Amino acid sequence: MKDNSYLAVMSRKNEIMKKAVGIDYKEFEADGISFDYERMMKETGYTLEEMIEIQGRTGVGNTPIYELRNLTEVARKFAPKGKGARIFVKDEASNPSGSFKARRAANAVYHAKKLGYKGVIAATSGNYGAAVASQAAMHGLDCIIVQECYDSKWKGQPEIIEKARKCEAYGAEVVQLTVGPELFYYFLLLLEETGYFNASLYTPFGIAGVETLGYEIAMQFREKEGRDPDVVVATNAGGGNLTGTARGLIKAGASNVQIIGASVDLKGLHMASDNQFNKKSFTTGHTGFGMPFSTWPDRSDVPRSAARPLRYMDRYLTVTQGEVFYITEALAQLEGLERGPAGNTSLTAAFSLAQELDEDKIIVVQETEYTGAGKHIQPQLSFAKENGIEVIIGDPKEQIPGKNIILPSSPELIKAKDIDMDKLRKSLITNAVKNNKLTSVSNEDISFLTEEINRNEEYVKNLLKEININF
Repeated sequence: MKDNSYLAVMSRKNEIMKKAVGIDYKEFEADGISFDYERMMKETGYTLEEMIEIQGRTGVGNTPIYELRNLTEVARKFAPKGKGARIFVKDEASNPSGSFKARRAANAVYHAKKLGYKGVIAATSGNYGAAVASQAAMHGLDCIIVQECYDSKWKGQPEIIEKARKCEAYGAEVVQLTVGPELFYYFLLLLEETGYFNASLYTPFGIAGVETLGYEIAMQFREKEGRDPDVVVATNAGGGNLTGTARGLIKAGASNVQIIGASVDLKGLHMASDNQFNKKSFTTGHTGFGMPFSTWPDRSDVPRSAARPLRYMDRYLTVTQGEVFYITEALAQLEGLERGPAGNTSLTAAFSLAQELDEDKIIVVQETEYTGAGKHIQPQLSFAKENGIEVIIGDPKEQIPGKNIILPSSPELIKAKDIDMDKLRKSLITNAVKNNKLTSVSNEDISFLTEEINRNEEYVKNLLKEININF
């Protein structure tokens, strides 16, 4: 009988992960901080062309792009003369499960079937669960989705419950847990007991699957507009969306496209706090994931995350909950597209950003997601009120997450805010040193860190000096 206590299971996590993913992460490790990221990404064993073919077999990818002319016109009304960039959206809700995460799941589930696994497991409260369940159904594999769904009073967020419904509709077993450390523990137990494949969001398979999205954007715009877009905005949570899209654009030769991350500002709310878990109206695409995963990617359910957003992010914007609700309604009523909150987070940032850029510039919002009962605005706002959140109309900049949601009284009040990228870079380096218990770093580590934060060696050395680390 194995010891299944919390400490015992956690001590076996590397062994469990190796069997469940088929990757020995130790092969990529070097001494100190660094590891061979690009070699790990090649572990998928699939070229970009092969991934496009794999996804196409289950109807994933080749999604349409729409120009949002009416929203662009509204942005121009509040922009200085000559400003008001054109806004486009890549309609990823057209994928079988209703989001871009079908791209991640298609590769992972295909690989699981190829290796002979009987089933797949994923720990996610978001759209990825539905994507894995959908792909598993197509490939005839069993599927278990583990969700962090409830607080200690067993009150569940409507958006997460909606996603559970969708997973079950595809035939998956859904295991719902309360917020806290038991999620990862129970996930490991299930992997060990079932022998199923870990279809993690953060494996090379998952991130490489999103590369097809970035590649498609470049190819479609060259055909449609005769050039690459100027800016691509990606909603940022765990970082895989932005990372994969950026890598795909680079593989298409579109290396001059500015990559901007966008998250809902939930500053002050702790995502693992029982009494704060239901104080938010967004279950993904918010700073509660976006900030920690940007500044320390290796906090996921694999030893080394393939999602490393600071390698590719040029700028990081935040928007408020009320602003996203407003743009969600505007998209539906002005453009005839009813879509969910994840993609509309980056659309909100794009609406604000368009007013900064010249009229001939092109901004692409690189995803939409399906919407359903629990994702709609009214269930979300009703749930907020039930949890003591005041919902008012006014100026969104006065919002206090966990206290109120302020719907803008006018679209001119929608203003995305910049996050200090230098602070994020410093935090990543601080975390890398701290988590590896180092007082000095090697030249190899410095080279790795220059890639991690996309800055030169002098920049990295100056940050190391600031935190009193020798090199």
